[in-house]
Amino acid sequence: MPAKDTAKLSSKFQISIPKAVRTARHWQAGQEFAFIPKGEGVLLVPVPKLEDLAGLARGANSEGYRDRTDRV
Repeated sequence: MPAKDTAKLSSKFQISIPKAVRTARHWQAGQEFAFIPKGEGVLLVPVPKLEDLAGLARGANSEGYRDRTDRV
């Protein structure tokens, strides 16, 4: 994916993501994204669906976990 892919902000404050970027990342119409401020820019991150997260923490060790009541 070339770094030269750019887009313009429209008068309605919309941006079209270049096709090369959409294809490389397998992004689809209607997909939800989060905008995370990073210095002078913004990080665009797809928000995963709840069903895609199922089983993500399977096998995680919960021993030694500290919660808010454990803090000094």
